[in-house]
Amino acid sequence: MNLSIDINADLGELDADLDAAMMPFISSASIACGFHAGSPTRMRETVLLCLKFGVAIGAHPSYYDRTDFGRRELGLDADTIYSLTLYQIGALKAMVAAEGGRLRHVKPHGALYNRSAVDAEAAHAVASAVRDADAGLVLVGLYGSKLIDAGSTLGLTTWAEGFADRRYTDNGLLLPRSHAAALITETDDAIAQALAMVKDGVIPSVNGHPVRMAVDTVCLHGDGKHALPFAAALHTAFHAAGITITSGQA
Repeated sequence: MNLSIDINADLGELDADLDAAMMPFISSASIACGFHAGSPTRMRETVLLCLKFGVAIGAHPSYYDRTDFGRRELGLDADTIYSLTLYQIGALKAMVAAEGGRLRHVKPHGALYNRSAVDAEAAHAVASAVRDADAGLVLVGLYGSKLIDAGSTLGLTTWAEGFADRRYTDNGLLLPRSHAAALITETDDAIAQALAMVKDGVIPSVNGHPVRMAVDTVCLHGDGKHALPFAAALHTAFHAAGITITSGQA
């Protein structure tokens, strides 16, 4: 069986040099749109970097929360979520188009991502914003989430995402960052989890229970201190396992 996978990273957030170093090892990037991190200048710089390396470009919209990096739940209503998501997609989409590129996907960030995984109204708001910005965009969300359901209902192409550098609860949600074991910090552990997602479709939860995890894309957090070695090692491990790394772009 021929296996293929997309490797994505969340970029345009903190370190421009790290973003550049990640490029050879990833196939797509989700770019911060200024609400949790980044700026118009950083957005455009990251777009140009992606175009140079042939990396697929996505928008990474979030709550407007630069203080807590978009990782604090703000309890916003669905209409506000729709507006802030549409705004951020539109800003990045314009920048990509101005440079002759094409926006490929949208993936919420942080607390917005986690809320849209379990809250049907928030998920519908995000998915509706994606559809209204460009119905040809791919919506990326947690495997088995409300966001994937909402995108499918609205006729969007959806990609289920798994994380190489995060651990999961028994019910397949991301283990909260407040938990001591939330982050995977050892390269071998990150590779093992990513390979299990792609090859087997099952990973162990933080408690060792089997969790179904069939994914289209594997994420590495670009703000993590292990991001670059994880990306390089994962790229090598996938190739060694005969797994093709591709963004799925035509």
